Amino acid sequence: MEHIGLTGRDAVLSSGTTPWASVCYDGAPESIAAARFFTKEFLTRVQAEFGLPVSAHAIGTAQLVVSELVTNACKYAPGPCLMDLEVTGDLLEITVWDTSPVLPVARAAEPGRVGQHGLEIVLALCEGFDVRRDPVGKRIKVRTTLGL
Repeated sequence: MEHIGLTGRDAVLSSGTTPWASVCYDGAPESIAAARFFTKEFLTRVQAEFGLPVSAHAIGTAQLVVSELVTNACKYAPGPCLMDLEVTGDLLEITVWDTSPVLPVARAAEPGRVGQHGLEIVLALCEGFDVRRDPVGKRIKVRTTLGL
């Protein structure tokens, strides 16, 4: 593993056969933009260093998903959050851990509702969605495609 100079504490990028990265944020509002940047840099490096095809659309989708998940972690869970990114085949797995044991619940679509559409967006963009409680907090894992 090598440390990479991206925003966040203990950011690492694997130099093995499976590209992955992990980063810890303090839960401050700035964590959201930092997570989007980290995701873009990770996928750019995956493309350059591992030769994997990553479309611009996939980068934008991953950044949006990360933004929604980290926003929820910062908004509803006190303290730090962790984010892992891992490429498996043609999918990007995004995992976000936070300190709150409360599991997210998708709300029925309400066009007039202002805000609280983040989980709806994540579910619409991702091929998979898993959530589980940990001894402390919860872990949300989603999968997005790296192609078109």
